[in-house]
Amino acid sequence: MKQPCIRHDEQTLSTRLLLLMSITTGVVVANNYYNQPLLGLMAKDFGVSELQISSIPMLTQIGYAFGLFFVVPLGDKLKRKKLILSDFAFIIASLIGMALAKTPFQLKLFSFLIGFTAVIAQLLVPMAAQLASDDKRGRAIGTVMSGLLMGILASRTLSGYIGAHWGWQAIYYIAAIMIALLFFCLVRYLPELHPDFKGSYPSLLRSIITQYRTQANLRLASFRGALDFACFSVFWTTIVFLLEGAPFHMGSDVAGAMGLVGIAGAIVASYVGRLSDRMSKNKLIIIGILIVLISWIVLGFSGKSMIGLIIGAFLLDWGVQSVHITNQAIIFQGNPTARNRINTIYMVWYFIGGSLGTLIGGYIWFYGGWWGTALSGMTLSVLMLLLHVFGRRALPESDKSQ
Repeated sequence: MKQPCIRHDEQTLSTRLLLLMSITTGVVVANNYYNQPLLGLMAKDFGVSELQISSIPMLTQIGYAFGLFFVVPLGDKLKRKKLILSDFAFIIASLIGMALAKTPFQLKLFSFLIGFTAVIAQLLVPMAAQLASDDKRGRAIGTVMSGLLMGILASRTLSGYIGAHWGWQAIYYIAAIMIALLFFCLVRYLPELHPDFKGSYPSLLRSIITQYRTQANLRLASFRGALDFACFSVFWTTIVFLLEGAPFHMGSDVAGAMGLVGIAGAIVASYVGRLSDRMSKNKLIIIGILIVLISWIVLGFSGKSMIGLIIGAFLLDWGVQSVHITNQAIIFQGNPTARNRINTIYMVWYFIGGSLGTLIGGYIWFYGGWWGTALSGMTLSVLMLLLHVFGRRALPESDKSQ
């Protein structure tokens, strides 16, 4: 049944649609993170070092950043539903290519393509913000983001378990099947949105720069988000190496199970979206950053303690996702016709930060061990706090109220 085309001023976000959008973001974005608990298995399979294979998550995140810049802005120019469904074919092809990779080069190539195609999930976050009423926008963003965050974290548990029992390739075949099934649900229930941008594709990309230059709060949120995701990526890139060594000697299934702890933190963080509708966003961000800093202090002293790692992982995901959700609540206030481009700017910086965090984590782990990793996480947390405090002082008075 053909869905009607909906303009941005028609608020039609039902609970069923919101749930479908939340599940979709989680299933699609999970493709980016299946590789992290499997790095040890991939290294053994291809006969390379942990340092060499640690670039796989970084390439996926770089691919995601490229897709954010070149694909996501099209959501303001093209029909959203058609764009999302068209991309699903490329997602499936990338997943199958990853499973069939025979060389480290092919592995890295398809890792990049998986990230590039998975950006379609980022069309659904501004879509939820666009369909929601003003007094429920934070709740809608929080709900979709909770699905996305649980997809990120559950992906590690799922891939870790499947990799330990059936090999690292199996998860990519399973993911391709899940995407194919989800395609038919979206055909039936996802509405079509009327695009507002009438210019050319080059002018669409140029307008991204205009948005970046003219919105101080967007710039601050972007830099804050980059450091936020760097803190997250440092931990999730290196935890698999820590748990596979002494004194733990655990496989990829146990390393992946740490994602369950992160899910608990993400669930708690999902309520931040509701709080952002009625509480100071500045206070929410400061609280989130302090939780991130405390988590890294706990993790630093837990290199030989599973209980400490569990507590630290819970706090880290809680703090990181609280900052992220509040950032998005800030940037999506007003300017509805440019929300995809605004989201592009924020998420490009977010995943640049994530890729740098992955790179930092791989090198610091190789040369400095777990304490070096923890110190890098603490440093990034302090830098994020300083950036927020001093950056907010430089904002125009009209932006400080957000």
